[in-house]
Amino acid sequence: MEELKDILQELNVTDPEKNLGAIPTDNTNIRCQICSDKGWFTPRVQHGDPNFGKATTCKCQLERIESDRFMRLQKYSNIGQLTRFTFNTLNQNGLSLDFENQQMFNIAYKAALTYSENPTGMLTFTGPNGSGKTHLAASIANQFISNGKLCFFINVPDLLDHLRSSFAPESDVNYSDLFEQVKNSPLLILDDLKYESSPWANEKLRQLINFRYSSNLPTVFTSVNEQDSLDPYIQTRIGNYEQNHVYKIQDSTNPQTSNLGKVPHSMLQRMTFNSFNHKGNNSTSSQQSSLESAKFAAENYSSDPEGWLTFFGNTGVGKTHLAIAIAETQISYNKPVFFAIVPELMDHLRQTYNPSTTQTHDALFKEIKETPLLILDDLGQERSSPWADEKLYQIIVHRHNWRIPTVITSMNDFTVETGPIGSRIQDPSIGQLVRIDAPDFRRKSRRKYS
Repeated sequence: MEELKDILQELNVTDPEKNLGAIPTDNTNIRCQICSDKGWFTPRVQHGDPNFGKATTCKCQLERIESDRFMRLQKYSNIGQLTRFTFNTLNQNGLSLDFENQQMFNIAYKAALTYSENPTGMLTFTGPNGSGKTHLAASIANQFISNGKLCFFINVPDLLDHLRSSFAPESDVNYSDLFEQVKNSPLLILDDLKYESSPWANEKLRQLINFRYSSNLPTVFTSVNEQDSLDPYIQTRIGNYEQNHVYKIQDSTNPQTSNLGKVPHSMLQRMTFNSFNHKGNNSTSSQQSSLESAKFAAENYSSDPEGWLTFFGNTGVGKTHLAIAIAETQISYNKPVFFAIVPELMDHLRQTYNPSTTQTHDALFKEIKETPLLILDDLGQERSSPWADEKLYQIIVHRHNWRIPTVITSMNDFTVETGPIGSRIQDPSIGQLVRIDAPDFRRKSRRKYS
């Protein structure tokens, strides 16, 4: 990449026709038969014609001027090798095989395309590495350049390094000049914005972003961090206001992580209230009554979830079926639902400590604790450890204290369960315990052949 100081110093060039290079004079390689590669010619017209004796710019020169102007715009915009990233080379639905991820990417794609034609306010794309954020941002830059306009594209860590180096005695670019050039770029694209550990770096970013916010200068950001994981001050500047928009792009390379919290579509289709068999599997009258009571409680809860609802009983009695039916009802109302099988949830939380993961522990844990409706399936079947117990305790306590709607299924009998988690699930002021006493639906009676 060319030195930033060289690029920024050239941003002040206003004459696109300057330094076009010498016109070739070798008559053996003449390419233009009109001007003989001089760039201009005198029209052969009769005396008295307005163009008689007047030098006229040749079309070959005009083409060179336009080509040179485009190349200068690319050079000044610091787009480098990203010139290949355009809207034409970008899949409008992204690379994910997940339908919801494709929808989210398509919304971001349309927003980027609209912004590239008329950039106003601030536009932010968040998502893990490989999800297409930089491609979207570079497409905006390249579209802007193709429209004959100037932008400036830079990776945030690179920008901070250049600013630091400008303080060095041997630096031939002044810090103030450099910072002013970046601040006043007609369109600024900051790739890989994150919460910097250095107070100095955070202060520089705050100054830059606040200036552009106050001046209403078009600015595009990309970040692997969720919006609420950025510097709180910066959050207030790039947040969802009238002209500032944030688009979250899901992971296109790790379907397992991106599907965490989603209810599988096949389960939503299969496990509904209509398909729930309240007569059971060769159940006695008391067992049928238990199933009917459980369904009644679930249906009442599904229309307007309030407090907690816990189903407990042996395996295969319909606990998960009723929990999914509640989710299906809420989803039909366009309400968010976070569904997790507890043992798998614990595995995902452990994976967030892996340095190579694209999702931070704090972001995932916050989402679980604060989601409007959380469904914890198979509580008690997770691998017990002090760490797992502590994580579950934190989730349960937070949602209990704030009375956030939660559905739990478990094989544990919480009417006799002790401990801090069991105590909160038993609390009658916040929730209802529903025991399901019925035969296993999965054990079908088989016809005997003689």
